[in-house]
Parts: sequence; structure tokens; C-alpha cells
Amino acid sequence: MIRHLVPDIESQIVRLPGPVALQLPEGQVLGPADARVKLSFSKWSSLARLKAGQIGALGEEFVEGRLRLDGRMRDVMAVVAALLRGNPVDSNASWWAGLLHRARSLAAHTPAKDAAQVQFHYDVSDDFYALWLDPRRVYSCAYYQDPAMTLAQAQEAKLDHICRKLMLVPGERFLDIGAGWGALLLWAAEHYGVDATGITLSKNQHAYVQQLIEQKGLSRRVRIELRDYREMDEDRPFDKISSVGMFEHVGQANMGAYFDKIMRLLKPGGLVMNHGITAGGLDNRQLGAGMGDFIEKYIFPGGELLHASAVLEHMARSGLEMVDAENLRPHYARTLWAWSDALEARLDEALKVLSMSGDTERAEKILRAYRLYLAGSATGFEQGWISLHQLLATRPSGYAPDEPVKGAQSAYPFNRHYMYR
Repeated sequence: MIRHLVPDIESQIVRLPGPVALQLPEGQVLGPADARVKLSFSKWSSLARLKAGQIGALGEEFVEGRLRLDGRMRDVMAVVAALLRGNPVDSNASWWAGLLHRARSLAAHTPAKDAAQVQFHYDVSDDFYALWLDPRRVYSCAYYQDPAMTLAQAQEAKLDHICRKLMLVPGERFLDIGAGWGALLLWAAEHYGVDATGITLSKNQHAYVQQLIEQKGLSRRVRIELRDYREMDEDRPFDKISSVGMFEHVGQANMGAYFDKIMRLLKPGGLVMNHGITAGGLDNRQLGAGMGDFIEKYIFPGGELLHASAVLEHMARSGLEMVDAENLRPHYARTLWAWSDALEARLDEALKVLSMSGDTERAEKILRAYRLYLAGSATGFEQGWISLHQLLATRPSGYAPDEPVKGAQSAYPFNRHYMYR
């Protein structure tokens, strides 16, 4: 037994934000009876992890049913943030650790493994995601152009923001890498008249988008393919390319090859939008305090984050010229809280949907993992531990067709007026 931890933990909970209560394995309750947050432990070893600030390990205890959380997830996350020992983006990575990480990254991101990892996350259940996403099922950061916007309005604003940044015009060939449930693909086709191709590794998403394309009568100029980006044919480059919420799955070791591929898939003078989560620290590939390990195990196996500066370096080495960068970090915090609140309001329904496979125990674990993931990620964006950048780049052409001037040319006007008109 490790009951000697009790005095230390009692002094620790006094410093936590708001009233917090802890129920020990033998039933004793520490803290006020009217606490907004209550943590109930079934094992003394879990208390040791609490005392050590091992947030990821506590998350695993919750998912596995050895820890119960009572209270609003917003209040729970305030407690979690207070339990941290130091900044989770601080890195103590050595040269050797970096070398080992690169080797693991190379091994983890083969086409077959990437497909399995994407399906692990996105093919949980379309009906489950539909409970807490907006009607278009946009599973990426919204753009609250007006603070009064609903989630659905902010997601449509994001779709249009991307299309405007890319300067889409009718008839252009447009590629969406990691098309999700097809929101951007269809928005670009219906509102901007492009010939649109989307690719995904999720079998569920592929089937869903294919059905939408047929229902909307867009089969002649919109298509969705179950394909890895590395397998794309380079014979007919695209005018414009987007990659939204996808490059987090690429892996540090493959980042150069990823942007090299985009460079070859893009016409000279064309534009590419890379919209994705970036690291809050310069050197960390995942969050500390065990939070990155939790996400790796339960949510996004194989996911790796790079700082925006590192992403820009990879883009530049591939020959792409960055022409605009926008940080949407606060927008993603608000998006994630909207998702979290929506899921919390429909927990019973979510469990029922996830239990349709017949494995109730697995369904309960998935639901607990997503509850922590959404609220924890919202907190991460609020705290600046992780960020979200839209990076617009061009593949410069070597000349201007109708002018004698030599040099880097592109469709980009080098001002932002066109984005916000």
C-alpha cells in the first residue's frame, strides 16, 4: 500500500483551481462535498501518478475504468492544467533521442501503416462523429470570422476562407489531400466550379463522400479516391492543392518527401494550402507529461507535430515559396470546445452508437478516450502547447508567359486584399 501519499495529496488539492474532491480506493473522500470536480480512484497506484503529475497515465487510468471523473470537462481540464509539473512543450531531447525518433518515424510511416493508423481513428463510426461535428462533418479547425458564429457557420467560413486563399476559379483542377468527409471538396466544386479530386485512406469516409457526390450529381467533375498521397500520378499536375488536417499523420522523417511530392503534383505558378496542427515548442514532437503517449495509444497512432518554422523549412527545401501564413490557434480551441460540449450533451446516445458493434466494453473505452481527447486538446490550444497554421505557398514558374521578365512568377498577387473582400 502507498497510503503515505495521502498527506501530500491533501496539500496538493488545496492548491488546485476551484473545489476538488478525491475519493480514495477505500472510500475515504478528501476535499469538500460540493466540489465541482471529483476524482474517484480504484487503485492506490493511480494516486501515485496523480502526485507525480503524470497526466497521460491518469488519462489511461480513466479510459481503462480505474479512475472516474465527475464534473464538467472544462472544470476537469482546469484541474489537469494545474497538476502539470512545468511546461509540457519544454524539450530535453538529446541528439541520440532525436536520431532514435527519426528511425521510429521512418518505420511507422509506410503506406500500409499510415492506412491502418488513419482507419484506426477515422473509421471508428461515422454515426459517432455525426453526433458532435457540424452537419458537413468538417473535422478540422473552424474559422470564427465573426465571434457570434455558430460552429456550422464558422466551418463554412473556414471552407470559403481556404478557397479564397487558393484563388479557385471555374475549370481549375483542384486536389484535396486527406479529404475527410468531403466538405472542402464539395464546397470548392459547388461554389467555385473547379474540377475536384479528393484522396483519403479512410474506407468509411471514401464510401460516404462517394455517396454524396452521386446524390449531388457531381460525378463528372468531382471524384474521391482511396489512395495514399505517395501513389498520386504526376503526369497531370493540379492548378491548386489543399491539405487540411492531414500532414500531422505524415511523420517528421517523411516531411521532406511529402512536400517534394506536392511540388511535383502542382503546376508551375499554382498554389497549395497546408492547414494543420503545429507544435507549440521548437523541438518537441509530442506533448510531455505523458499526454503525447496517451494520444498515440488511444487517438492518433503515428501522429507527429512540427513547429511552424520547421514546416516552412521543409516547404522551402522542396522549392515551394511561402506567400502567406496565418495562425488560427484560438479558433481551434473554440472549435474543440464546441465539439466537446456537443459530445458531453449526448453521451448516452454516443455510447449506444459505439456499442452497435456488440462490444460494450470497447465502446465505453472509446467514448472515455474521446471525451479526454477533445477537452484536453481544447486546453492545449488555449495554453499554446499546440497551434494551428494555414501556410499558403506557391510553386514559382520560371517566367511570365506574356512578358519578357524572367524570375519567379505565380498566381499569387502578393497582397491580402483578395482574401477578405
